[in-house]
Amino acid sequence: MGMIQALDYQVPQPNVAQRAMWHVSASPPGAWLLAKVLHRIDRFVLGASGGRFSVPGVLTGIPVVTIITTGARTGQRRETPLLGVPVGDDLVVIGTHFGQPGTPGWYYNLRAHPELDVAYRGKIIPARAREVEGDEWAASWAEARKVYAGYEAYGRRIRDRPIDIMALDPR
Repeated sequence: MGMIQALDYQVPQPNVAQRAMWHVSASPPGAWLLAKVLHRIDRFVLGASGGRFSVPGVLTGIPVVTIITTGARTGQRRETPLLGVPVGDDLVVIGTHFGQPGTPGWYYNLRAHPELDVAYRGKIIPARAREVEGDEWAASWAEARKVYAGYEAYGRRIRDRPIDIMALDPR
C-alpha cells in the first residue's frame, strides 16, 4: 500500500475562484508574501481544525499535508505544511520554496533524517523520505504542474539551484 492509500489522500477539483487565486499565489509578490507568512498561519488553521482545513486548501483548492521532521542541525521536531503531489501510489513534496531563493529547510531535514511522520486530515502515517531523480523526477514535476499551475511560474524563477523532490513512502 502506498502513501496515497494510507492517508486516503485526495486532490479536489478547484473551483473558478480558487484557480484565480493560483495567479496571485504564483506571482512574485504573492509568492514572496506566502513564503514569509503562510506556514505560520497554516499551522494555526490546521491545528484548530484538527487537520481538516488549510489556508491553501480553502483559498486555492490545493490539498496540504504536514510533514513532521527532525531538524538537521537542532534535532528538534519541525512541522511543515506542504502541497502533497500524488504520483502513482506515492506522495511527493516539491522544494520550490514558492519560487524564492534558497532551498527550503525541510529538504535538509529530510536528507539528514529521512524518517518522518506525514499528517493529513487528522491521520498520521510514519514514513521515510527518499530523493527523486531522473525519469521519476521528470514524472513527479509533470504531475506537480497539473495539480498546481503555480509550479510552472516557480520553476521559471528558480535558476540558482535544482528543484528538489522527495517521495514519502509509508514505513
